[in-house]
Amino acid sequence: MTTVRKGQAGPMLPRDQFRERFREAFYDPAYQAESAAIERLEAIAWDAYQQGRKAPVTAPAGPGFADPGYELSVEWRAARDRLIEAQKRWGETATPSRVLLVCGSSRNDGTCPGEMSKSWRLTQLARGVVEQAGMECDVLDLSLITSDYDRHIHPCKGCVSTAMPLCHWPCSCYPNHAQRQTGDWMNEIYERWVSAHGVFLVTPVYWYQAASPLKLMMDRLVCADGGNPDPTSTHGKKPDEAKALELQGWDYPKHLAGRAYGVVVHGDVAGIESVRRALSDWLDWMGLVDAGSQARLDRFIGYYEPYASSHDTLDADEAVQTEVCNAARAVVTAVKELRAGRLRQPDARLSRPRPK
Repeated sequence: MTTVRKGQAGPMLPRDQFRERFREAFYDPAYQAESAAIERLEAIAWDAYQQGRKAPVTAPAGPGFADPGYELSVEWRAARDRLIEAQKRWGETATPSRVLLVCGSSRNDGTCPGEMSKSWRLTQLARGVVEQAGMECDVLDLSLITSDYDRHIHPCKGCVSTAMPLCHWPCSCYPNHAQRQTGDWMNEIYERWVSAHGVFLVTPVYWYQAASPLKLMMDRLVCADGGNPDPTSTHGKKPDEAKALELQGWDYPKHLAGRAYGVVVHGDVAGIESVRRALSDWLDWMGLVDAGSQARLDRFIGYYEPYASSHDTLDADEAVQTEVCNAARAVVTAVKELRAGRLRQPDARLSRPRPK
């Protein structure tokens, strides 16, 4: 049995530092009238923190789990049940075809920039194509984490790097009520991915990389590629049990395989090709099916031109608008062909000698 390595994490916060952090949320002088109530809430939060009440409401897992008596988070159980139902609907021939359009930019006009993103505009072009084809369209605007109240995509904690079975499908790291890591958006996002027959990503390039909201979502989707659908098999987050389970043999299930995809990456200086390639490789690895070369698009919009006039540049660039629409059309066609059984991955039946 391999050793679980320890020694990185620091000690728990002392009481005074915990109080300081807890009260940062109540900095507005308007809260002063409720100081006594805030103090009582802080005491409850301190107790939850000390005791590590990550999932304060649980129920026995029941039949169908490795350990039916294990106390599962009711929040996780509800998310898992929704994914099972969504996957069932996805596979039924009577279910209308659905395309998930993901706008990956951080910018929108409801927060500091005061203006919509070009990614949003490109997403709307794709939306028109999908709706014209008679398919359901689900627009996931990731910029809402910058403008909505208390909406978060918390970062991946890297459970998979300890052992694949420690990474649960869906993610069980959040919410963590003891650490006040709540308001996580991902359970809804998981369901929207599972419900989609096609996925269409649109992102700008930020410092040679995908925009941070998109990267946060990508990292949290690691559980869709090999994740463990049964947390009772590791009794929650028990690293030694997860290591033993993986070393016995793990099949690394691909929970999102079989969906078509397209990718649009735009920038104004550099990085578009590398980001487009990285996104395509990521989706390929998860078992999604590319919709053809025209569905994998990288383009400069206003190469080395001022930021201030970039929307005007997009207005004038009718070619890139048509290319984005063509990428969406390719995804629509791929969804139709996949669902009709006429489009298959040539390597779908091949087993990987190294599936990790």
